[in-house]
Amino acid sequence: MAGSQIKAGCFTILLFGGALWFVLGKPGLEEIKAFIPKLPQSTEKPATSPSKGKRSNKARSGTAPGKVIDQYKGVKVYYNGSVGHVSGRNRTADGYNLGLKYQCVEFSKRYYYERFGHKMPDSYGHAKDFFDASIPDGAINRARGMRQYRNGGLRRPQSEDLIVIGATPENSYGHLMVVTEASDSEISFIQQNPGPHNPSRGTYRLIQRDGGWYIDGRAILGWLRMP
Repeated sequence: MAGSQIKAGCFTILLFGGALWFVLGKPGLEEIKAFIPKLPQSTEKPATSPSKGKRSNKARSGTAPGKVIDQYKGVKVYYNGSVGHVSGRNRTADGYNLGLKYQCVEFSKRYYYERFGHKMPDSYGHAKDFFDASIPDGAINRARGMRQYRNGGLRRPQSEDLIVIGATPENSYGHLMVVTEASDSEISFIQQNPGPHNPSRGTYRLIQRDGGWYIDGRAILGWLRMP
């Protein structure tokens, strides 16, 4: 039965081909293709790979959270992997809460503790909570024990200030980063837990407008400074 079906199929193809040849008069390959129904194209997208030329912390440090990937003034920055990863809570020997390992808040509080022995009166809260919008520009933020400046205020940011980023649709907790260098046109910063494919360092443009200083970045609320 199978042999008969194969023969019938071959005969049909030859008959169709002969009729096509007669009607079109020795058609070319493209003309023959026009008579062949097209199969539907796959909608599956090819897998993508990280952009070349952008070296990430993951590429430098591997995938193990807790590995040192950077440091500033002797204070280490640890790799955390995914932004939501937590490796427990970090406390000092005397019980001061530094925060969840290895989130941006943990590095920020650890930085001021190791550099200045500074303990924030309120050692808890998300990154966005470090800026209190009710405090006048240049006044002390008592919860953090640091002087607070608004983005767009009269004082230019300087090295070792703590930049506070508010909530965004992508990140409802906010973010913190420490200024490493500052000029009249740019600031450089260091951060922990920017995500597995983002670097621990970066820059923002600094703009002076109408007497105020603006860090040109999304959702930046302001910065805190040691008093």
